[in-house]
Amino acid sequence: MFTTRLTAPLIVFGSLLVAASAAAQAPPDQAVPARAAKRAEVVLKDLVRREWTVGETAREALLYVPAAAKTSPAPVVFAFHGHGGTMQRAATMFHYHDVWPEAIVVYMQGLNTPGRLTDPEGKRPGWQNMPGSQDDRDLKFFDAVLALLKADYKVDESRIYATGHSNGGGFTYLLWRTRGDVFAAVAPSAASGPGGEWTKHLAALKPKPVLHLAGEKDPLVKYEWQQATMETLRKLNGCEPTGSEWGKWCTLYPSKTGTPVVTLIHPGAHNFPPEAPALFVKFFKEHAKK
Repeated sequence: MFTTRLTAPLIVFGSLLVAASAAAQAPPDQAVPARAAKRAEVVLKDLVRREWTVGETAREALLYVPAAAKTSPAPVVFAFHGHGGTMQRAATMFHYHDVWPEAIVVYMQGLNTPGRLTDPEGKRPGWQNMPGSQDDRDLKFFDAVLALLKADYKVDESRIYATGHSNGGGFTYLLWRTRGDVFAAVAPSAASGPGGEWTKHLAALKPKPVLHLAGEKDPLVKYEWQQATMETLRKLNGCEPTGSEWGKWCTLYPSKTGTPVVTLIHPGAHNFPPEAPALFVKFFKEHAKK
């Protein structure tokens, strides 16, 4: 069972507005934080915070809903922060609602969760990484959010997408595994694992268009792990062995079954490049469920 509640945007963004005001008075050595606060203020202004009670647990997300979604079917993008992140920082980093204003965009907030690579005590927010962990609380949260969107707005069920960075990318893979029929395409970033359970995870996937982003110097989610994952995805999706340029840092591996793989391999570390949001949206727009 779940319930929902709408809260005023000013409650969410008040602290950001205060920070931006204070930053405007900052000395030159604080210019970067000032710009960051202003950027956050601009990005978050069109989002609304929603609350759910899933079981007995309070959950929340930031939603962007275009006005047309009340009368015309709209695509939906679910975007998940990494371990230790927040829905506000995810909205600022991804800003898919800026890039694709015709889509409903959902930035969900994780709960304190033990990490696979860091934070084993679970003192920071994140997402479950395997079916059944944490009593599937995050999968149930996703189901509740999607149910609300379908009840309150017109959702184009042929164009629902999932994406996330790091632990959020891992959760994107979990959604592909457990809710795969929902999505037209997925786009995980900086997500993989060293064999073992991760190998079983990938083996349970069914072919689907996927874009995977990886940093060549990633010290946390090792690039060699992600290379192995991308190779597995190409085999899973029946892709051609040779790819072609598709965009900055991107290679497209076509598939006769309509389930291509795009690899976005950037020269950085465990980061989400500013060029990525537009490339992710470009990829999503090219794929709808048939």
